[in-house]
Order: sequence, then structure tokens, then C-alpha cells
Amino acid sequence: MSYTSQSCDQAASLWLDNDLPPEILSHLKLSGCPDTAIDSSFKLGNAAQTSIGLAGLAAAYILSLRTGNMQDVSVDARHAILDISSESWYTVDGQVPTTSAQDYLAGIYRTKDDSFVRLHTNFPHHRQGILNILQCDPTREAIQAALLQWNAKDFEDEAVKQRMCVSAYRSFEEWDKHPQAAALRGTPPIQLIKIGEAPKRDIKESPQFPLEGIRVLDLCRVLSGPVCGRTLAAYGADVLLVTSPKLPDLPALDVDTSRGKRTTQLDLTQAPQNDCLKELVKDADVFLQAYRPGGLQEKGFGPQELAKIRPGIVCANLTAYGWEGPWKHKRGFDSLVQTATGFNWAEAEAFAKFNELPVVNKPEPRALPVQALDHVAGYFLAFGIQAAIAKTITEGGSWEVRASLAAVAQWLRSLGQLPPDTAFGDGKPLPKRMDPPNLEVVALSVTLHEATGDKRNVEGSLRTMTAICHAARLSVTPVKDVEAPMGLNRHRPVWLPYV
Repeated sequence: MSYTSQSCDQAASLWLDNDLPPEILSHLKLSGCPDTAIDSSFKLGNAAQTSIGLAGLAAAYILSLRTGNMQDVSVDARHAILDISSESWYTVDGQVPTTSAQDYLAGIYRTKDDSFVRLHTNFPHHRQGILNILQCDPTREAIQAALLQWNAKDFEDEAVKQRMCVSAYRSFEEWDKHPQAAALRGTPPIQLIKIGEAPKRDIKESPQFPLEGIRVLDLCRVLSGPVCGRTLAAYGADVLLVTSPKLPDLPALDVDTSRGKRTTQLDLTQAPQNDCLKELVKDADVFLQAYRPGGLQEKGFGPQELAKIRPGIVCANLTAYGWEGPWKHKRGFDSLVQTATGFNWAEAEAFAKFNELPVVNKPEPRALPVQALDHVAGYFLAFGIQAAIAKTITEGGSWEVRASLAAVAQWLRSLGQLPPDTAFGDGKPLPKRMDPPNLEVVALSVTLHEATGDKRNVEGSLRTMTAICHAARLSVTPVKDVEAPMGLNRHRPVWLPYV
């Protein structure tokens, strides 16, 4: 098997599973050695290359439907790895950001039953909720002392009841016995579902970019969904990021993932602002959301409601654990899904074997070196959305696109693990985050200018940022990577006029 053959095989399988034309696959060109593109026992290079490649190929396919001309799409394995860790590499005005999206209290803690739990406390209300359950001071030492009074799965159960974000530490074997694993079995990482009838989409002739004229409402926070929206913007879509003024932001992530978008805020609990979003939906082509399951549906923005407002729309939804099973409403993030589904355990065992450490019953958890589930899910979602857009061109209809972090994890696991010597001996570590940036990062970065916006609330001169450029290279059409809002609520909630 050649270095990229598994990536090619996986890409072909997912492309064909979604009833896309097989002749397009010959235009996907994958290079580099994905197995050694990063130091992990899991095939993160394959996952990155496959998901980014499919997103790029779908964009090229849409452009071919609009112009009659197909072009090649190239993805290098190492570039793909840096792309799925993009939040680590950007600078603003030449400076590496000093803020972090990771809360001091978040992470792994030992429990009474000699196991572990992972806490996600990056949002203030999640942080406070954990402290309320534990009845302790906001220090790691106090939390650790309190958790030594709990068994791991008991605390996970209590946290779920309180709508907090916690995962108990599991092996693959333990996860396979969980009813949520059974509910997920056989679920692909991306699903397309026709949810209504609509005429075939009229398409603009001779666009400059694949998604030129496509309007996307992006109602996402925290990495996976935002990465998807950023990808659609790179292919030329008008992406309007809509956030709530009542919810906290994460500037360390938002600056990177909002590249190419316009940003606005609406409080959907207020009738006039809810109506404003409904007006935007009437002219939208894509509605992308990654809030808790059912959250936006309660406010009138479920897939069926959206298809009634805008026949022909593509509704894209991302969850942590999928649409079936006891955890279908459970809140989750990349790190939590890794811990719950066995990845932290398996990665720890592989690393221990590489270092010839003694075999222990329950190894200390070891996270993947990048938030691969988030990024790969985001790129798969971008692929699925574009596959659905293509179907609105070729056959019409309204479509729902589904992805979940747990289904992506299941797919990643199905790729198998690398031998420890390959993973940690030959695998290339990520560059160090440094100021000035690492030369490898600089070579793959692009410079963007701060968008002026129409509600700009920052004093002083416009800033510039550098960021890892999109890893999918179209042979003829460059990605649209010119401006970045560098903040939320910089624009009015309106669509740009068609060119």
C-alpha cells in the first residue's frame, strides 16, 4: 500500500457512498506520507488528508457544474496536519496571541475508583456548574480532592443530569459495551438526507469561486462548525456568522475560525431578532448549526421548519454523539469524546509500548496531539454541504447534512492504529508555537487584512493576521483568503448583494 492509498481509498468510499460521480475522483491528488505526518498512533494524517481533500474536491465539482470545467485538487499530508491545528499558528500584527481557549480548571482528574474523568470548563457557566456539583473552591487542587470522593462514571452521570460537560475515561472495550456505541454502529461520518422537494437550483454562469453567490448562515461555536463555515467562505460563499450576545466568546479560537466570514449577533429569545433570522433564512442557501441538539429547533429553526421557509435549503447539523441512543442530547467537545470513546486510553498504551514502559491496568490518559475530531468533522461537514448543494443543482430538493464527533471518532478508529515505532519514532511532532513563528508554519501561511465591516467597534488602525492557508489546493482557482473580521458582531445582519 502506498503512502496515500488509504487516504485515496477512504475518500473514494465516502464520495461514492454519497452518490457523487465516480469520474470526478481522478482529480484528487494526495501527496506526502500521512502515517508520519504527526506523532500519533492514530492515522490522523489520513483523516486530515481525506476530509480536506473531499471538501476541496466537492468545491471543484460544484465549479465544474457551473462552468463545465473540472480541475485537480491537491492535498499534502503534513500541510493537512497543520491545517487541522490551525488555531495554534495564527498571529495578529506579528504577535502570537497570549490568550488561550483552555480554562485552567479543564482537563483530567483522578477519581475514587482509580480511574479518571475529563472536565470541560472553558465556558463560565460550565465551570460554575462543575463547582456547584463538587461544592469546592475554583482550584485544581480542590477539584481533585473533591473528585476523589466520586467514582468516574457516577460523576459523569451526575454531570450529565446537570447538563455539564464531563466524560469518564474508557477503553475501547468499555466503550464498545456502552449503549451509545451500539446506537452509533454503522453510522458514517457524514450523512445526507433529503427532507423536502424543491426545483433544481439556478446556477450563475462563470463564477470566480466555486461557491460564489451561495449564502450561508453559520450558527456555530467552538471549532468544528466554525471550521466548516470558514471552509465554505474560502470557496467563495457569503458566510454570515450569527452568535448570541448572551453567550461568552472564545477569542483565541474565534479569530482563526471566523476568517473570510462576516459576523453579527442576534438574540433569538427576542421576537424581533428571531424574526430577523427568519428573514435571512428566506434568502439563505445553507443553514449551518452546532448548538446542543434541539436547541435551535425549539426556537423555530429545525430542518423541517427551515425547508418550509426556504425550499431548496441545505440544513447542516453537528452534534457530539449523534441522533440516536441515550447520549443523543449529551453535550460534548472533542477532548470529551476522545476520553469517552477510548482514544485517550489507546493512545496512552501505544505511547507506553514505544517507551518500553511497564504494562499497567489503566494507563494515564494521553490526548491526541491535535483536536482532530473537531477539525475532521468540520471538513467532512463542508464536504457534505457541498455534496448537497451539488444535488440541489442536479436533482433539486431540500437536504439535511448530519455529522457527529462520535461518528467521526468511530470512522477514525476504523482506519486502524500505527505501530508504536512508526507513530512516535518516525512521526513528526508539531512545530513549537513561538514568536517569531516556526519557518515551517511561515511557509504555509497567508496574510489577511482586518475587514472594515459596517459595525466596526475597534479603535485604531486595521490589523493584519497570518494564518495557515487552506490545505486543499485547486489547480486553477485560488481560495478566497483575503480578509478576516477579527471579532464578533462587526456587521449588520443582512446579505451582501449578488455580484
